[in-house]
Amino acid sequence: MSEKEVYLDSCKTSKLAPEVLEAMMPYMTDKYWYPGSFTSIGTEIAEVIEDAQARVADSMNAEPEEITFTSGGTDANNIAIQGIMQANKDRGKHFICSTVSHPSVLAVFQGLEKQGFEGTYISANKDGYLNLEELKAAIRPDTVLAAFTHINHILGTIQDAKAIRDILDQADQKIYLFMDSCEAYTKIPLDVNELGIDALSISVHKFNGPKCMGILYVKKGTKIIPTQFGIVRLYKLKPGAINIPGIVGAAKAVELAFTDFDIQIAHYRELQKLLYDEIMRRIPDVVLNGPPLGERSPAHLNITFRYIEGEAIMMMLDFDNIHVETGSACSSQNLQPNYILMNTGRTHEESHGSVRFTLDRFVTKEGILKTVDALEKTAKELRRRSPLGKKEQ
Repeated sequence: MSEKEVYLDSCKTSKLAPEVLEAMMPYMTDKYWYPGSFTSIGTEIAEVIEDAQARVADSMNAEPEEITFTSGGTDANNIAIQGIMQANKDRGKHFICSTVSHPSVLAVFQGLEKQGFEGTYISANKDGYLNLEELKAAIRPDTVLAAFTHINHILGTIQDAKAIRDILDQADQKIYLFMDSCEAYTKIPLDVNELGIDALSISVHKFNGPKCMGILYVKKGTKIIPTQFGIVRLYKLKPGAINIPGIVGAAKAVELAFTDFDIQIAHYRELQKLLYDEIMRRIPDVVLNGPPLGERSPAHLNITFRYIEGEAIMMMLDFDNIHVETGSACSSQNLQPNYILMNTGRTHEESHGSVRFTLDRFVTKEGILKTVDALEKTAKELRRRSPLGKKEQ
């Protein structure tokens, strides 16, 4: 991607940071062996992995042995959710999820339901906040696990994990709390002990790390069994080949994200506000989806442009080398309205007209202003052609 292009879709994936690639290269060329205890080269790699685990653990106030590197966020979701449900099915087969969870989480539960597990899906309000009264009512004596998406990938809503934990603790039995933190990690402070999280998933490629790398946190004492089988080279929950370059790259991406965490978050908020203010000032008939600025993810904005289709906006921005995501066809390859927007009270028109902008460390002020210039031009042209009859602005 050239410097002329503006990429605002880090929620889907992000550019690999050059520092990450540089850190990974020796482990793809010269240091290609596995960890071991009786050789110098094996010991060196073992220490590299231990350092990576410690670096990730430190970023969320966890212990290094509570960290498992996986092949992605979906992989981590599957290992945690299935492993906890299967390990505890002697005391219950009920789980609680939500209608606005990420599709990769919902898919795991749909698979479990086919195996005889039962689920309750709680709703969310128009800003995407979970209905915690429904959560209280959903708890049953056989409830084992509650699993939610920490920052909603469509609305940018930050769920209150501590409030959820407090409700679960009122039950007579232990209910594990799993958080899909793929959007939350590196965007908000995350202390697993303070929040009472038992397990969480992270997707490394969403914060300028390598693709096909995930991170799974499982709290010590959590009853969980392996759901994948093979040669256990490093982790009992994740057997098979070890992606050493990926682990090194993940650790480097974590280091980059947390070395200047407060500065980076402030930078996101500045760009987010600039984008929001300029859109609101220059383009009429637009609506913010999700919570207001200051309450939502600092790296996320979702706007509905009334009377026009998000797909058309996305394609016309692409002609200007600007890359965004739309509220339709987000999680599928069809033109269905996004289920999260529909489940939080939007109309078909509002859903189809939405565009999502997500930021990473490479987005600049100049890129934001270029995007708004193109959006203003695009909205005016599409509304001029709109069959909905909106008059030209």
